[in-house]
Amino acid sequence: MSREVDPAPAPPSRGRRAVVIGSGFGGLAAAIRLRAKGYDTTVLEMLDKAGGRAYVFEDDGFTFDAGPTIITVPFILDELAEVAGKKLEDYVTIVPCDPYYRIYFPDGSTFNYTGDPKDLEAEIAKFQPADVEGYRRFAAYSSRVFDRAFTDLADHSFHSIWEMVKVAPDLMRLRAEQSVFRRVSSFIQDPRLRMVFSFEPLLIGGNPLRSSSIYAMIHHLEKTWGVHFAMGGTGALVRGLVRLFEDIGGKVELNAKVEQIEVETGKARGVRLADGRRFPADVVVSNGDVANTYRKLIAPEHRRKWTDRRVERMRYAMSLFVVYFGTKRTYPHLPHHSIVLGPRYEGLLTDIFDRKVVAEDFSLYLHAPTRTDPSLAPPGCEAFYVLSPVPHLGGGQDWDAIKEEYADRILASLERADLVPDLRKELVTKRIFTPKDFETRLDAYLGSAFQFEPVLTQSAWFRPHNKSEDVEGLFFVGAGTHPGAGLPGVISSAKVLERFL
Repeated sequence: MSREVDPAPAPPSRGRRAVVIGSGFGGLAAAIRLRAKGYDTTVLEMLDKAGGRAYVFEDDGFTFDAGPTIITVPFILDELAEVAGKKLEDYVTIVPCDPYYRIYFPDGSTFNYTGDPKDLEAEIAKFQPADVEGYRRFAAYSSRVFDRAFTDLADHSFHSIWEMVKVAPDLMRLRAEQSVFRRVSSFIQDPRLRMVFSFEPLLIGGNPLRSSSIYAMIHHLEKTWGVHFAMGGTGALVRGLVRLFEDIGGKVELNAKVEQIEVETGKARGVRLADGRRFPADVVVSNGDVANTYRKLIAPEHRRKWTDRRVERMRYAMSLFVVYFGTKRTYPHLPHHSIVLGPRYEGLLTDIFDRKVVAEDFSLYLHAPTRTDPSLAPPGCEAFYVLSPVPHLGGGQDWDAIKEEYADRILASLERADLVPDLRKELVTKRIFTPKDFETRLDAYLGSAFQFEPVLTQSAWFRPHNKSEDVEGLFFVGAGTHPGAGLPGVISSAKVLERFL
């Protein structure tokens, strides 16, 4: 990728200082926008690398993206770079994936989820020809939802209840009170196709059986702009955004854990680190876990709305169990993204979200980035991660005790001719990440991988606001605030911030 452009001159600071807590995608997007507006901006990251949940592990010559791997709506990244007077392609190369996903059913059938309309309808017809017309009606519905819920409202502030009241009639017309699964089922009859077109809320921590049908817009989003990957891994996108931020005069401090947001007379005045250093600021933006920002960083006397009790009563999204592994051979028959469905769908979702038990069966997402970028593994090798949705720590599981056995069952289940045959014999390296790691390493309340569950009563105005109701000058970006989890959501949350500056 080219880096021959000269850095643009940094905008004048005008004496205004901003501190961003956390260097996830929301935090980096907020930092870039703040710096572009002239704020003297510093990002404070508690880990030894930038990225937050988009951390990168390196083991035995393999590179593993720890977190998000799917890039959708890439134009929002182009827009972010343009705000800073830059071009995204000078910092990272983003390429499309085809198919978007291959979905494996327990009966041995597969579905190639692709962006080509004719190919997609041909896949549908393999399962149920009558559902082709139903799919067309679902796609039209998804487009209408996208136009209202994303185009109009993703970067809209819901700081006032009246803003929610104004859009409520539109949400009701779009049947936002129904779940994604129920809405999909009203158009499509084949049970396997219902799974194909309703699983996507899981990508943002939602239960398809109760996530609002507003999240059906994800289908239109993917169909229109595709599913993409950053060459070098998602970590390369993080590094590119950090370089962009630094090119316009921003500063990133690593190994800088914030211990307190300092509040005087109801206003944020800066932050204090665990090592005692202070960073005074006119604006404080948290890209950290919203629940733990309130619970751990702001003294109770400064929180009238977001008390510990209120935070703890929120409904939290699932967690994830992830195995990162490398093999000493390649598997060219695999796509970049695979969804491997287990024998149950509704029952498994109920176990994860409601009963909060680790079931004997599982459904998996298998990521094989070396299918697109072989440089992420040594020559002749393959890098993978496989994740299983699991309950958050409210389920009470002792993950230290069960993680090796659970990981082995997952790897064994992938040892099929159409997936990763002889996986454990070909294994070179392995790393396990559990809900407990989400809590201890990423400071995620209850080990939730996505913060608040995306149901209608925890969306828009009902979600923790981008502008804190308790502390003046404190703002939130990332998965825990509006519009929600997923790369488009967290990047858009930083755009909401600009409405208050």
